Parts: sequence; structure tokens; C-alpha cells
Amino acid sequence: MQPPRSLWWSQIDETSPRHSLRGDVDVDVAIIGGGYTGLWTARELLRRDPHLRVCVLEARVCGFGASGRNGGWVSALFPAPASSVISTYGLDAYTRQRLVLQNAVASLGEAARSDAIDCNFAQGGTLSFARSELQEVRGRHYVTESAEHGVSNEDLRWIEPEELKEMAWLEGARGAAYSPHCARIQPARLVRGLAEAVERAGATICENSRVTKIIPGDTTQRARVITAHGTVTADYVVRATEGFTPTLTRQRRSVAPLYSLMIATEPLPNSWWRDYGFDRFPTFNDERHLLIYGQRTADNRLAFGGRGSPYHFGSTVEPRYDDNDGVFTQLASSLRQLFPSLDTTITHRWGGPLAMPRNKFPSVTVDHESGLAAAGGYTGDGVTLSYVCANALADMIVTPDEETRYSSLPFIQAPPRRWEIEPLRWLGINTGIALATYADHYELTHQIESRASALLARLMSA
Repeated sequence: MQPPRSLWWSQIDETSPRHSLRGDVDVDVAIIGGGYTGLWTARELLRRDPHLRVCVLEARVCGFGASGRNGGWVSALFPAPASSVISTYGLDAYTRQRLVLQNAVASLGEAARSDAIDCNFAQGGTLSFARSELQEVRGRHYVTESAEHGVSNEDLRWIEPEELKEMAWLEGARGAAYSPHCARIQPARLVRGLAEAVERAGATICENSRVTKIIPGDTTQRARVITAHGTVTADYVVRATEGFTPTLTRQRRSVAPLYSLMIATEPLPNSWWRDYGFDRFPTFNDERHLLIYGQRTADNRLAFGGRGSPYHFGSTVEPRYDDNDGVFTQLASSLRQLFPSLDTTITHRWGGPLAMPRNKFPSVTVDHESGLAAAGGYTGDGVTLSYVCANALADMIVTPDEETRYSSLPFIQAPPRRWEIEPLRWLGINTGIALATYADHYELTHQIESRASALLARLMSA
């Protein structure tokens, strides 16, 4: 099965799927999922020990999920707020984590270059624009609060409109929070290039090989992965299934699959870009409640996405949810509010699920007794986090008795809190989406803070 025709996939040369698993196989590490997490893990395992036998099992084709259709942000963002990390693990742990994520942005770019992957990596930072007085208050507070947590002015600062116009501009901008720790990429090129790189390193990739069961190991047998084409026996089985995790047995409450959708314009002329800048390709969003995200692509398009699609009862994941005309229309409307002179065709529309844990903390777990390992729960910040978590997995599998900068991160070996049973999960998540939508509309219309903002904050911290 070929991936949905997003902008990113439309720029990839057609390739034949790799062969499916052929009979029973015995390996050192079996990896379920051919996205960023699975492929980075394979790469890092083989960098640490080239003699390892590594097999990647992908249900469709590598990059079919979020890795091949995301917004293309290689950012140092962490899905849980700094206050949550600090209250749970302390300021020192938060600082170590922040520095690892910041350094990982450039490290990921270097890794791609060393593997000859041309993914249009450009580290122009990220801008979070303020387009109203309320948004400016939120943005300035974020910068001030971050400074109180030890974030330097070099890592995050507020940019006034005069300087901002020299970098990038959105309609009605009153300033922006700027961090240099973000790069723009073409995500499908990265994931497809990674697949080729890990094959060159010695890993085996089996596509169209859906896993139906994972059997933990014990004192009498090693871990096993069951597919319709055969069984893989391994010392370690790594689950790297992100937004598709709820489709696996007993994983329905592990993460909530939220749908994020995107649109892209046709290439825009340089004369149009002169009015808005983005010459160094910073990614961008603004301080509204319902997340949006965008980038100027290498071929001068606007690729723009956001949340707003409903959560589906029972953590259901189905291809038909990738399309939502109402959300696509709202994204196009929002894009034209940000760029009023935009008079062009929307050439691509696509979407799919991402994985949100109950507490918004990603996780990396390795059980050396059962041989089961897992990583994920990135809530949309997975391009960099997948690289970091893969390095942690590789360290914990190859050198389990050594503590490294990756394996000592605070969310390592800390399984996330499970979601509530239905219908509580459905009610809570969709109430949050509705509150964010209403709060943005109210603030845009009345230019004062909505009570829904406070209710949303309480709901998110519950």
C-alpha cells in the first residue's frame, strides 16, 4: 500500500515496496515500525555494534505514518511544558533535557548529511508570532518564564517588530519569540533516506509485514513477533508505532491518536516572498490556543498545518479520518489571514494521526528480562525526539550498564500515565479541542481573554 499523496510524498520518486517477511527469522533486535523512531534506532544500534542482526518490520512502507507527512520541524520543543518537567524531575533534569534537545537539532542535520540524505535541512530557527495584544502578553511571558528557568537570551528571545521585519513577517505581527534551535526539512526525503542508510549499514527491512502479536521473552524463550508471513525471534523487540500504537493488542489507552492536517500552496514567486521574508527558512506559528505550524519549503511553497480534527471514540485509527473538509477550509482561511496577499492554489491536502500520552511526556522503556522495548508519544514534536529516543534505546540495549546523556534523560524508563476509559477519554479530549477553538475565536473577535482559556488550562493540567 502506497502512502497518501502529501506534498512531501509527491516529491519522492516512485519506488517499489521492499519484500515482506519471508518465513521465520532469528535476529538480535526486531523493530516494529519503519518511521523515524524505528529507523534511527536501527541506525544507532548498528553504529554502536555493526555486527548486530537488526530487522525492521513495517506494516505498509517506510514513512507511511507521521514520519512521511509531518510539518518538517526539527525543533528542540518538548510536548510537556517546562513547569511540568521541573515539578516532576527538578530544574537540573529539565536543563539537561533542554540542552540535549537543543544540541540534537544540529546533530540530526549532521547525521543526515553523513548518510548523504538530502532532506533540505536548513536551521533558520523558529518564530512564534504575536498578532494581538493577548498573544503578545502570552509570548512575552513565555520568554520571561523561560529566562527564570535558566534559558539564555541566545537560546530564546523576544524580537520587536522593527527587527522582525528583517527576518520574517505575518499580518498584524506585534513581535515574536525566537529560538535558533529549529530546522526545516522535507520529512519524506529524510525517512526514505534513512531507510536506505540502515540497509547499507546491514539492517533488513521488511515492508507490508504487519505485526499481529508481540510475545515477551522469559527465562525459557526469547521475545517473538508474529506476522502473517512468519515469526521473528529476537533478544529485543522494539515497538516504534507512534500514532498507530492503539491498533495493537492492549495498547488502546497508551496514547491518544490525534489527527493533524496540512495543506500546501503552489510555488510562490520571489516577488511575493520579498514582502514576507523567511529568507533563512525559519519555521513559524503564533500564540493562539489551537496549534498551527508552517514553513517555507525549498521550492518556495507554504506548507501549513494545524490541529482541530476531532478525537475518534475508542482511539480509532482509520484512513478516512485523514480527510476533514472543515479543517482543511479553516487551515486555508487561517493561512490567508496570516498572508493577506496570498492569491494562489492549494495544491495538496493531507493528514493523519500522531500520538499523545495522557501527561504529554514521551517515553522510552527497555525491559531486559522480557526483551520488550518501546519509544514514542511525541505529541507532534517527534522529528527531533525520535532521534533522541532512538539514541537512548541504542545505548540501553548495547551498553545497558552505562549511563549516557541520552539514557539518563528524565523521561527514560518512566512509562506514561494511561488514558481514562471511554467515554471519559472522548469527552475530555474533544472538550479540550472545542475550548481551544472557541477561545481563539472569542479572542480574535473581542480582543479580550476568554473564560474558555482558563478552563482549557485546567483541563490540560488535570
